[in-house]
Amino acid sequence: MKTKSTFFCALFLLLTSLTFAQKKDHSQSIISGKVNIKKYHSREDLKKMKKGELLDLYIERIEVIVNILPNIAFATKPGVTMESLGIPDTKDNKKALEENIEASSSYFDSTIEFQKKILPYSDTVDLIAAILFYESTLKALHTYDDFKKE
Repeated sequence: MKTKSTFFCALFLLLTSLTFAQKKDHSQSIISGKVNIKKYHSREDLKKMKKGELLDLYIERIEVIVNILPNIAFATKPGVTMESLGIPDTKDNKKALEENIEASSSYFDSTIEFQKKILPYSDTVDLIAAILFYESTLKALHTYDDFKKE
């Protein structure tokens, strides 16, 4: 009797683990990570900020740009997958996407490491100009679809 109950418990656990092991892979989004900023600023707003705040804004904008611009031909917003674009869901394509996301992440991490060490030496005027430029670039993404018209 004890052997039967042990056998059925083991069988139940085995079937349960197989059920969870066969979960379908969900397609990974082409654009991942931070893809928007909280607020756009005027030059006057930025002039009132301390340099540390400007450095944080600069880095935040770099993160958004690194996550979106290299993939702009596919998507400008998160949630777009290879499957939704009609790209075959092959092992090679999945691997290429994973490698691209990993390379993007690695690039961003090394860029930010450099920026945190070197950027504090930049002039505040240059930081403000760069933030405004990045923000204008990000605003232009809202008009990206206009360029697709023939």
